[in-house]
Amino acid sequence: MRKTSGVAVLLLVVAAVADVSAQGSAAGGFPTKPLRLIVPFPPGGGNDTLARVVGQRMGEVVGQQIVIDNRGGAGGVIGATMAAAAAPDGYTLFLGSLGNLAHNPALKADLPYNPPRDFAPISLLATSAFILAVHPGVTAKSVRELIALAKAAPGKLNYASAGTGSSLHMTAELFKHATGTDMLHVPYKGTGPAITDLIGGRVQLIFSTMPPALPHVKSGKLRALGVTTAKRVAAAPEVPTVAEAGVAGFDVSNWQGMLAPAKTPAAIVGRLNRDVLATLKLPGMAEALGAQGLESESSTPERFGALIKSEITKYTQVVKAAGIKVD
Repeated sequence: MRKTSGVAVLLLVVAAVADVSAQGSAAGGFPTKPLRLIVPFPPGGGNDTLARVVGQRMGEVVGQQIVIDNRGGAGGVIGATMAAAAAPDGYTLFLGSLGNLAHNPALKADLPYNPPRDFAPISLLATSAFILAVHPGVTAKSVRELIALAKAAPGKLNYASAGTGSSLHMTAELFKHATGTDMLHVPYKGTGPAITDLIGGRVQLIFSTMPPALPHVKSGKLRALGVTTAKRVAAAPEVPTVAEAGVAGFDVSNWQGMLAPAKTPAAIVGRLNRDVLATLKLPGMAEALGAQGLESESSTPERFGALIKSEITKYTQVVKAAGIKVD
């Protein structure tokens, strides 16, 4: 009996050593070729901007080029589904965000991917506010005036989003629920096209991520009425928060992070996590992100995974309580 137990223990030890050795081998020669970072939105949006800023500098740290692969459509669903189905070898990465990792699961029962099941979190990259911007032709000069305008003509104001179920859509719907207003949703295949039509006057307003909207606010092509976080944003300190501008308690933050397909070896995930942390600490990175209205923020894979799960729970409750429906 003791001999059998001893053999069993020996086999377990050998297996454990073999597993550690395999994990080490998996990361030992990694990477030997360029990496692909899937961005589930077209070029020009906030996620795309972040991916290009981080991807270029991270390529220097990794020692291989990081190729940005824009796969827009369906509020991030197309790109997320493609990334989830990719080979779990560390060569395909995903730029995930609040919209496609938390809002979509909260809104869509038939979602073709499940974030906690189908992805291996690597690290957070950045957090930011959404900015409420309107076309200069809109008469409202403040959040209070916009609310009054919307209530005076229910369903007449059109707001753009990056797609049905996107973070831009959800934030606008939360604003509608908080203010008792009725505005028409016009979904686009990404923030870039939505901003283009907003500047052209085809729609009247947007709750945008900061990077694609802020330059147009600074140039006067758009007018900012508020930011959605509890505190003002350093990149636009003159813009009040939506809460201080009239909607008490309104506080919505966006976040983005890097993930790999589930079953990517832990050693590779750990290597990529260290590379992300090193990238975000490079000289000039915080300033480059700050200029886009983004705040650099890294994390462990475990903390990022816990955030995703908690945000899904939070927004599932929000969707149910607010009665938010996708168009």
